[in-house]
Amino acid sequence: MGMAGFTVAWNRAEHILQLPFALSPLLQGVTVVLFILVTCMYAMKIVRYPANVLAEINHPVKIAFLPTFSISLLLLSIMLAQGWPTLSLSLWIFGTLLHFCMTLYVLSSWVHQDKYEIKHLNPAWFIPVVGNILVPVVGVHSAPVDISWFFFSVGLFFWPVLTAIIFYRLIFHQSLPDRFVPTLFIFIAPPSVACISWFNLTGSLGVPGKILYFIALFFFILVVVQAKYFLRCKFFLSWWAYSFPVAALTIATLIMAKESHAPLYSWLSMGLLAALTLLITILLVRTIRAIMDQSICIAEDH
Repeated sequence: MGMAGFTVAWNRAEHILQLPFALSPLLQGVTVVLFILVTCMYAMKIVRYPANVLAEINHPVKIAFLPTFSISLLLLSIMLAQGWPTLSLSLWIFGTLLHFCMTLYVLSSWVHQDKYEIKHLNPAWFIPVVGNILVPVVGVHSAPVDISWFFFSVGLFFWPVLTAIIFYRLIFHQSLPDRFVPTLFIFIAPPSVACISWFNLTGSLGVPGKILYFIALFFFILVVVQAKYFLRCKFFLSWWAYSFPVAALTIATLIMAKESHAPLYSWLSMGLLAALTLLITILLVRTIRAIMDQSICIAEDH
């Protein structure tokens, strides 16, 4: 998700900011290779350790991360929309259908449950249902527009609902465990993606689009002023939760720059793109180092 968002951000920046060089084709190839690699590895896990996979599906925390696969398909469809329209459409159809099924499954799990406690709640819960907001980015150009409005409406409804209950957990209950602290960045993603989808659905930002953008910008500022809490955290795979939200905000800022023609948003989008590039570089280096040290993907008792 992070790499796909990163690639799309660079692609949009190359066109909107008229950059003198193109990095997105290289990033596109790297992202596709990584997606295939991770998919094959998890497919092997399904075949070799089906009980472990089933345990993840039924886990009160890990279940929220399962739809990252369908969201990755949607992001790949966005990434490949310009150069590979047929492949993009196929990925969009499969990703949309799969994400809809996962949304229904996760929601059913939440409603008919006997295993969830307040300590299980974290910002990753946005992923299953609010991820529907991504569908219109490609869907508005590939299918009847009401399909995109349907998914946008579902995601937009659950975004404030989950925001309220997650803030309740953060304010009135114990702090998030260190490995989940990076997921606080996920608060940036729903309004950023909603802004992008609104622009694609309506053809302009308008008042709703600007409101969504400024909500996303506020959440970005909110997490930035708490940088010391993030910097002191030990490296976990959950650090990748930093990447996609920042990429989504960068893309939304690029749209603001294009539509407003205000130099402020051009400078802000360049700053965010530079920060995102540095962030992705750090994440890749730390992940590779953790893999070499065999200090990543270690099973826990809870």
